[in-house]
Amino acid sequence: MENTIQVEVVSAEESVFSGEASFVVLPGEAGELGIYPRHTPLITRIRPGAVRIQPSDGGEEMLIFVAGGILEVQPSVVTVLADTAIRGHDLDEAKAAEAQKRAEEVLRSATDKQEIATVEGELAMLAAQLAAIRRMRKN
Repeated sequence: MENTIQVEVVSAEESVFSGEASFVVLPGEAGELGIYPRHTPLITRIRPGAVRIQPSDGGEEMLIFVAGGILEVQPSVVTVLADTAIRGHDLDEAKAAEAQKRAEEVLRSATDKQEIATVEGELAMLAAQLAAIRRMRKN
């Protein structure tokens, strides 16, 4: 029996991670999902947040921030198709906090429903990104 699962995390720009893992945890639509080898096939949307990958070699847990996307699980392969994906070590807390501050200012003066919805989505993504940065710093 195989105790690893192939994990592929890709964004529109690049392949962010490709490798064997013992498990993956990510933000599903209905809550956090834990995926282990031989998981039941599944396709679902994912919310902005952190994808945590435990490499099968026992190395340090990999953290990747995703801004939403689609998850496909097959018994031996997990594929994350992310709108945006950023490796944990590339996240910049100061930039994210500044972007969040600017978005909050725009939201205060926004009147158009479409603009408000767009800015609220951006704020949710930035809040998830900051949470991922803080989680990574604790580990």
